[in-house]
Amino acid sequence: MNIQIFGTKKCSDTRKAERFFKERGIKFQFVDMKEKGMSKGEFNSVAGANGGIDNMIDTNSKDKDTLLMIQYIAEEDKLEKILENPQVIKTPVVRNGKQSTIGYQPEIWKKWN
Repeated sequence: MNIQIFGTKKCSDTRKAERFFKERGIKFQFVDMKEKGMSKGEFNSVAGANGGIDNMIDTNSKDKDTLLMIQYIAEEDKLEKILENPQVIKTPVVRNGKQSTIGYQPEIWKKWN
C-alpha cells in the first residue's frame, strides 16, 4: 500500500485516520493542506474517484466567503479557487494509488490491500 493522508493537524478526523493506519502498522505520508495543499492532478484524481468536485467541498468550512464564491463562480474557475483555498476541501483525503476516500472511512480502508 502507498497511503497518503491529506489533512490538517487540527482536524480530528485526520488524526483518527493517522491513528487507524498507525495501529495497523501501515506506513503513510502525511501532507499538511495548510502548508502544501493538493496539486491539480491529485485533486482531479480524488474528485473523479469520489463523485466530482462538489463532493470535495466541506460545506461546514469556517471560510464562508470562499464557499459562497465557489458556489456562484463559473465551473471552469471553481477548481482554481478551491486549490487556492485548501481549507474548503473535506479532510482527510486518503489516497492509496488510484483509490481514494474523503472523510473518515475506516470501513473502506480495511478493504484496501
